[in-house]
Amino acid sequence: MIMKGKKGLIVGVANAKSIAYGIAEACHKAGAQMAFTYLNDALKKRVEPIAAEFGSKFVYELDVNNPAHLDGLADRLKADLGEIDFLVHAVAYAPKEALEGAFIDTSKEAFDIAMGTSVYSLLSLTRAVAPVLKEGGSVLTLTYLGGPKFVPHYNVMGVAKAALESSVRYLAHDLGAKNIRVNAISAGPIKTLAASGIGDFRMILRYNEVNAPLKRNVTTEDVGKSAMYLLSDLASGVTGEIHYVDCGYSIMGMGDVATDADGNTILAWDAGK
Repeated sequence: MIMKGKKGLIVGVANAKSIAYGIAEACHKAGAQMAFTYLNDALKKRVEPIAAEFGSKFVYELDVNNPAHLDGLADRLKADLGEIDFLVHAVAYAPKEALEGAFIDTSKEAFDIAMGTSVYSLLSLTRAVAPVLKEGGSVLTLTYLGGPKFVPHYNVMGVAKAALESSVRYLAHDLGAKNIRVNAISAGPIKTLAASGIGDFRMILRYNEVNAPLKRNVTTEDVGKSAMYLLSDLASGVTGEIHYVDCGYSIMGMGDVATDADGNTILAWDAGK
């Protein structure tokens, strides 16, 4: 198996429908051993069964905005796994009010929360595990097309994802001397807990499905398989990249056709469609 003998930390699993779950599943099938984190007691009840499903008993409380949690992370990993080969950062958050209305109305507080939790956490988390991250290791984070492009309702999260993608490139440079790779996957829209706060998300899903070259939406399994490749030695020469896993939607300059949730046509170049 491609990842047999590899060990890693998955940060950000919320439930069995999350992208991080898809990544963990693919890595497990490829032979990897993993540790997991949970944000609070409510999520602990969800994460522990997932960890057990993948043969892991290593589950840590981790709030990426809590320095005390980060300070002790490397020691816990070392005690349980020794050195690790990969880190998955699947953390993002913005207050709900910042995903409504106009971007220009974003408060400084909401902006700071989004940037701190969704962007700075990649730096702080990578720095925290650096003492136990092996040479030749890999760091992976998750982004979205709303970073380099405008996407309705994405607002401050789009700005955060743009900063996250830039951070990937700078971290790739910093860690490259240690032969540690840093990449991001830009996944198409998926119906996850994180996506539930985005307005008109059903319409976004439908629009992507109709206009993507593959004529479907991406799945957590699709993303998981691509993530496993980037985390494994198969991608030993790949770093600083934003890898799109979106059924090709990101190549489109203009949509061909769109329908609303009820199937009514909104846009079609050919009236016969």
